Amino acid sequence: MNPPRSPVAPTDEQLSACLDGELQGAERETVEAWLREHPDDAARVRQWAADAEALRLRLAPWLDEPVPASLRSAVQRRPVVATRWALAASAAGLLLLGAALGGAGVWQWQQQRGAVEARAGAGAMTAGWVQRAAAAHAVYVPEPRHAVEVGAQEEHLARWLTRRIDVPVKLFDLREQGFELVGGRLLPDGGGKSAQLMYQDTQGLRVTVYLRKPEAGTPAAFRYERQGELGLFYWVESGAGYALVGALPREQLLALAEAIYRQGGGKALR
Repeated sequence: MNPPRSPVAPTDEQLSACLDGELQGAERETVEAWLREHPDDAARVRQWAADAEALRLRLAPWLDEPVPASLRSAVQRRPVVATRWALAASAAGLLLLGAALGGAGVWQWQQQRGAVEARAGAGAMTAGWVQRAAAAHAVYVPEPRHAVEVGAQEEHLARWLTRRIDVPVKLFDLREQGFELVGGRLLPDGGGKSAQLMYQDTQGLRVTVYLRKPEAGTPAAFRYERQGELGLFYWVESGAGYALVGALPREQLLALAEAIYRQGGGKALR
């Protein structure tokens, strides 16, 4: 009896097609089974989905813009010829227009992003920091027994993290917002170190606060973005970088971010 053959890893094209819902039947089942057994590939596919969602949010303003009057009037002046060829040509024209608008949107977004990074001097590093905050949240929040390295009841938690990341770490009081401190842990952060504080509500829902010492020139502006089901508020204040991560509605996450910001010595967020 021949031994069973090892499954063949799906190609990136197959993984992408599975993510886009383009695989059917046995091929889709095979790819999904592979992802269940290979967490590294599954994490890579989830990252693709998060990147696609972030790009969609970046381009949303251009999709909502009204059609230019000149283009609208040009379309209205053309006679309507209801033939298959005319319909096909119209469809092709819409596809080309969509591609052109999408390409222009991507180009404009890239230009704006490049300008911001050039002014800040550390835009790319900021993006990496936020991605690491989201990744750390995804890794440790589901842990039932080892979600934190040091528990909230241990008095040395704040002192230990402060010494390790060279940033004053305060244990924020979020009880008014319905969250209790679970504890914290030390994490790698590029070439340095960061800290993660974890909070939990009465239903077991968890949020994390990622703290780090930012590089010189890191943008300090308060920002929000969404990565799949996760929302992130991040900012730099008083020499420390903060990233609040959680699967919460924007307004609820904002209330937590405001509480953290106030306790860190800043003004209320707008």
